[in-house]
Amino acid sequence: MGDEARDDVIVDEGGTARCWWPGTHPDYVAYHDTEWGRTVHDDIRLFEKLCLEGFQSGLSWLTILRKRPRFREVFDGFEPAAVAGYDDEDVARLLDDPGIIRHRGKVEATIANARATLAIQDSHGSLDTFVWAFAPDRRGPRPARRDDIPATTEESTALSKALKRAGFRFVGPTTAYAFMQSMGMVNDHLAACDFG
Repeated sequence: MGDEARDDVIVDEGGTARCWWPGTHPDYVAYHDTEWGRTVHDDIRLFEKLCLEGFQSGLSWLTILRKRPRFREVFDGFEPAAVAGYDDEDVARLLDDPGIIRHRGKVEATIANARATLAIQDSHGSLDTFVWAFAPDRRGPRPARRDDIPATTEESTALSKALKRAGFRFVGPTTAYAFMQSMGMVNDHLAACDFG
């Protein structure tokens, strides 16, 4: 018996149930099982995810996931202090790299986001403190079906506005909500998923 979809959950041959969205692609399944929805409080990983969510806009997350090792390499591991110091030569270098998404606006946004992260660290102590202030106070029941998962929430809209005020780019409410899901600020693993 192969994989079968049941109520928006895929159950594999071993009986493991997981959300529908990774399908059976090994990279996506590994990301779903080991990263997505796990609580993250590390400023570098939070900064990276905000930037990569921006790069993902208009593309599939699988595209970004496959390119993430190269992104990490050419963006100095997403160390905000390093990226904040990038200049026009760095922008040209990044736009010439076929291993990443070569979009000038998104590359320049990453540099701006690094500078905004440093300012937030100065004013709030950490990016972690800043973004987690927008996590919902309490978690409701996990969604039963994919239709129960919103694209945005009041909290993601508020986070988006705060990030934009702080100088971040490519952080609309939908992007902010995807960030909140992936960093464990909300738990959108379906109720029948074994990884929630």
